[in-house]
Amino acid sequence: MDKCDWCNLSEEDKQFQVYESKCWSVFLSDEQDYIGRCILVLKRHCNSMSELTGEEWEELHNLVCKVEACLKAVLGATLCNWSCLMNSFFKDAAPNPHLHIHVRPRYDKPVMLNGNTYTDSEFGHHYGLNKSVAISDNDKEEVFNQLKEWMNR
Repeated sequence: MDKCDWCNLSEEDKQFQVYESKCWSVFLSDEQDYIGRCILVLKRHCNSMSELTGEEWEELHNLVCKVEACLKAVLGATLCNWSCLMNSFFKDAAPNPHLHIHVRPRYDKPVMLNGNTYTDSEFGHHYGLNKSVAISDNDKEEVFNQLKEWMNR
């Protein structure tokens, strides 16, 4: 679709693609408010989960299992919160939603990256909206490399 950001990703946008399957792409989110936060994006334009094909559902199930296993193995996530919130698309006069799913890993222990410590201060509670956590570019790159290596082994 011409006016869909997800359908028209630039090569720069794709730089943090961790994994790709037949139907889905997995990206490390720009927002690392939860260390390892990723976004699963359907590769075709689709407005809602109810429009997924059987093959897309099956791949999504497999990816949920794979991404959770990766986040637990690589970063020590205790659990993962999954959300498909399409609200922002409907702020526009002519909404053009594209199905994507956020995964926010949650940690009961601090995450150590390159000597830096990140703590999930809200563990056991709903994730925070507009939470700002400063993660260094080096640490984000480290997370990306570790997740990509694990997902593509």
